[in-house]
Amino acid sequence: MDQGNTAFVLISAALVLLMTPGLAFFYGGMVKAKSVVSMMMLSFGSLGLIGVLWVIYGYAVSFASSDSKTFVGVPGWFGFDSSSFLLGNQVSDALATSRDSAYPSMAFVAFQATFAIITVALISGAIADRAKFGAWMVFAGIWATIVYFPVANWVFNFGADGSGKNGGWLVAMGVHDFAGGTAVHINAGAAGLALALVLGKRFGFSKGITQPHNVPLTLLGVALLWFGWFGFNAGSALSANGLSSIAFINTLSAPAAAMLGWIIVEKIKHGKATSIGAGSGAVAGLVAITPACDILDPGWGLVLGVIAGALCALAVDLKFALGFDDSLDVVGIHLVGGIFGTLFIGIFGRGIGLLDSGSWEQLGKQAIGAGAVLAYSFVLALVIGFIVEKTIGFRVKAEDEIAGIDTVVHGEEAYAFGSDRG
Repeated sequence: MDQGNTAFVLISAALVLLMTPGLAFFYGGMVKAKSVVSMMMLSFGSLGLIGVLWVIYGYAVSFASSDSKTFVGVPGWFGFDSSSFLLGNQVSDALATSRDSAYPSMAFVAFQATFAIITVALISGAIADRAKFGAWMVFAGIWATIVYFPVANWVFNFGADGSGKNGGWLVAMGVHDFAGGTAVHINAGAAGLALALVLGKRFGFSKGITQPHNVPLTLLGVALLWFGWFGFNAGSALSANGLSSIAFINTLSAPAAAMLGWIIVEKIKHGKATSIGAGSGAVAGLVAITPACDILDPGWGLVLGVIAGALCALAVDLKFALGFDDSLDVVGIHLVGGIFGTLFIGIFGRGIGLLDSGSWEQLGKQAIGAGAVLAYSFVLALVIGFIVEKTIGFRVKAEDEIAGIDTVVHGEEAYAFGSDRG
């Protein structure tokens, strides 16, 4: 057992787990002051729920063996590997004195658990200021079960021998997604779009409907996200090696370039470069570099970053042009950024992209991967969200939404002033 690589994977998992609280701060600062607790609880609720489901059956579905697969890439009941129920097989492996691999499989279980958690939490930004917490938890549990876990199998399951031939169908087809441009960002972005359509527009929806109530809180969230993202991307090498160092530098430089791309667009369009724009640009660059961080030379990483920042800065206005209320730009940043980063590989990916190979084949594979995940997630999220809305109700009452939903939904206030609170 390689203790160094085991430590690397476990530390990377801890970094990725930190991203979910970071996301809560990022989203929380951008909503109105009387909805910040509710907004942050959607992320923390995701952490609690998906952390439990992953142990019970999430890993068993996402990394089941290739025997008797269904079309969603998982065997048995609908995607269940009984040997991994409650991680029984992984406990035995973790306690073993020796293993051919460089780390125990339980370390990989922990690492992938954090990906499942952050993906679900990302969706919540599309429904800020108007969602019931209980309804969100019902949706999150069902969506993770029938969308995220199977899609993780498609994208991240390289099979028992690691070759990919007996793994998920997108892996077997040759789609390149190093750290989750499809499984995480396109997946969450498509689901966010579906929920935005199900819940409808906030009252008074228009440009400038609400201004971020706490800019420093949002920038703190960006800092935590960026910090955790080094575990997300470099950690996906699953080894402290040269590949992880390439992923690391791209995770530093591409978001930096994207930040510049976003604020340049802001300056041209509005005459001012904002701190929220800078933070959003960095996140857009992180999203776009995620699938490609291992396979782009740093120069192409910079190109990807600056284009992604500018593209996502323009894409966030799609909601006004098309009339859907994606509150915190999950579609404009995660869906658009994820698609762009995934397709960029088909042109500029080292050894497989058009520039190196002279073939359009990889671009076609990348497009199929992005399109399959987008369609699967969007359709099922739309159905699940519609059922939740028509049964228990997904949206809070109009008067609660207008007043701010923290006290109604959670009985708490983010900012309580007065002598009675000391």
